[in-house]
Amino acid sequence: MAQKKRKKPVYQYKPYQRKRRGCLHFIIGSFIVVMVIFFGTLIYLSESVSSPISTNEKKEAFIIRLSGYAQTLQEEYDVLPSISIAQAILESNWGTSDLSVENNNYYGIKGSDPKNTVNMRTKEYVDGEWIEIEAPFRKYDDWRESMKDHALLFVNGTNWNPDQYQTVLEAEDYKEAAVALSKSGYATDPTYPDKLIHLIEQYRLYQYD
Repeated sequence: MAQKKRKKPVYQYKPYQRKRRGCLHFIIGSFIVVMVIFFGTLIYLSESVSSPISTNEKKEAFIIRLSGYAQTLQEEYDVLPSISIAQAILESNWGTSDLSVENNNYYGIKGSDPKNTVNMRTKEYVDGEWIEIEAPFRKYDDWRESMKDHALLFVNGTNWNPDQYQTVLEAEDYKEAAVALSKSGYATDPTYPDKLIHLIEQYRLYQYD
């Protein structure tokens, strides 16, 4: 009589391994999701906190970049550096305006020669209200050229009045110079002197005079 073959015992370990492996994958996946959210939040918060600091640093860098050459121009032409820097800030919006970025014109100086001018929109204060006009503005190869041309404008005046800005050069301090600028017709904005004085005092630009 033939003997029946004995069946080998079957060990039920595979389902358990699959279950354990699935739990491990779930834990790892959850950990990755939590870490992504955590670091994403940190980056968002750091950018939110650092943005104002970055803006202030850019403004400080702009002032420092102009201050050295402004002092050089003062030695040559007697233009107060505080006035020169404050006007550049106000007229070019800290060097970010289209006119300053594309043409290195930091002071809104107009021109007449088509070879070195560009037509751009600007605002003028006329008869008690602001209007928008198109005017030809000077183009410069370098921002230093703009600063020097600004100083020479004070020295040489205009074609119709060589002494137009003489009172600006003769001013004892930045407050007197700011008022003299307005009275000399440099800007049409009636609050122009106050804006310059505020910038000079807020950023202590008088330290460069």
